[in-house]
Amino acid sequence: QVQLVESGGGLVQAGGSLRLSCAASGRSFVNYAMAWFRQAPGKEREFVAALSWSGRTTFLADSVKGRFTISRDNAKNTVYLQMNSLKPEDTAVYYCAADRERSGWATTYYSGIYYYNYWGQGTQVTVSS
Repeated sequence: QVQLVESGGGLVQAGGSLRLSCAASGRSFVNYAMAWFRQAPGKEREFVAALSWSGRTTFLADSVKGRFTISRDNAKNTVYLQMNSLKPEDTAVYYCAADRERSGWATTYYSGIYYYNYWGQGTQVTVSS
């Protein structure tokens, strides 16, 4: 059974930083793309960042470009989201997602919530003003 477990969330002041981690277990994640999404109260879940198995292809939502970085350590089956210069509007539950890096992922599907079949339980990030 696939498990994704997020950690690293918390309360931080505006301008601060947090590093989220997502540890994957239960199977081999070779050739799996990984992604982060977030959901604020009363809003739909939205794409934040994604990266390929190799880590050479990354995507970031426009709202976080220049502030967030996504990376992975395949030896540890872990993906990270480094969040700098945090803003109150970054407040949300952050979810890790994973699925095989199939044809079309890099051109079309990387930001789609329906592409990923494996999800973590989420970690709360709260940014105070």
